[in-house]
This record gives sequence, structure tokens and C-alpha cells, in this order.
Amino acid sequence: MTDNNGSLDSVVIERSFDAPVDLIWQMWTDPEHFKAWYGPDGAAIPVAKMDVRVGGTRLVCMQIQSPDGPMRMWFTGEYRQVIQNERLVYTESMSDENGNVSSPSDVGMPEGHPITTEIRVELEDIGGRTKMVMTHAGVPSDSQGRPDGSWRSTSSLPTSEHTATDSASRLGVRNEGPAREPARGYAGSRSGPRHGG
Repeated sequence: MTDNNGSLDSVVIERSFDAPVDLIWQMWTDPEHFKAWYGPDGAAIPVAKMDVRVGGTRLVCMQIQSPDGPMRMWFTGEYRQVIQNERLVYTESMSDENGNVSSPSDVGMPEGHPITTEIRVELEDIGGRTKMVMTHAGVPSDSQGRPDGSWRSTSSLPTSEHTATDSASRLGVRNEGPAREPARGYAGSRSGPRHGG
């Protein structure tokens, strides 16, 4: 297990899972699986639309609790490379609920934050286990969107087929409640949640 946050413009996270590569692929490409594990601690993913093919689009909503109640942040992107069970490459931009890209300044991000970043997920079958390398390119080192220890994302991927089934079934247990859209999109404050792949 390795987290490499040393690069100024990318984050590389490497994990090994006691699960077959096709299951880990589904965790990235099947909306119900994706909603069950993605995001920082305390976040929910009430919407995940994924047209997983080159040129296909994705739209993801992350909901977090703020002092003012639930807040939703939207992200859109396009799939650039799809090699089943091996490699998934897609772009990611902050957006509105219709997938219209928002400028970073419109959603409270600092000047110089990129409009679009790129996520690469590479999977390798190692005797029934899966090695995963996820690279989120284009994330500045001082960005709120840089994954850190609060992200459950890759650490909560299933360690077995049984766990994956459990994570999908947990979707019905979540109490997401009504949510409000943030006034300025992302969170508008430096203390907001972190986002990154």
C-alpha cells in the first residue's frame, strides 16, 4: 500500500486487494458499487451516472453534512480510455447538476486551480488478487481537492467478493435526507470537504 502525494500536480495511490480484478473494475464502473464506497469519510454519493465507454460521460453528486445541513457538490467528466479490467481513464470537472462545467473560482477554489483533472485507474491481476494504481493528475499540492487521510475511497474498496455484495446492499440503509445545493457550488470555504477521485 502506497500513497504518493509528493508530486505538485498529481496524487498516486497504490493498493492491493484480496478480490478479483473484475470486481474491482465494477467498483469503478458500476454506479451502485461506486456509490457504496467513493468519497471522504462522512460523504454519500446519491447520484452516479456512468456511460462507461470512450467518449461517454459521467456525472457524480457528492453529499456531505455541513453546519448548515446537507450540501451537494457535482462533478462531471468524459471517459478517455476504457480497457475492461485493466485501465480506466476519465476527466473530472466541478459542475452543476446538469453536467455543465463550473469554473474553479465560481465554486470557491483558489486562483490557478485547474478546470479539468484526469483520473487513471490501472488494475493488474496477481494470482486472484488485484493491484490497483490510481493517479489523479492535475491536482495542485495546496488544493482542497487533493485526497488525504480523510478519504475512504480506495481504502474502503472491498477486500473480498462478500464485502462488495455487502457494500452494494448498504445503499438502502443510508439516510441521505433532503439536500441543498451550495450557494457557490463546491463549499465556498477552505475548511470544506476534499475531493479527488
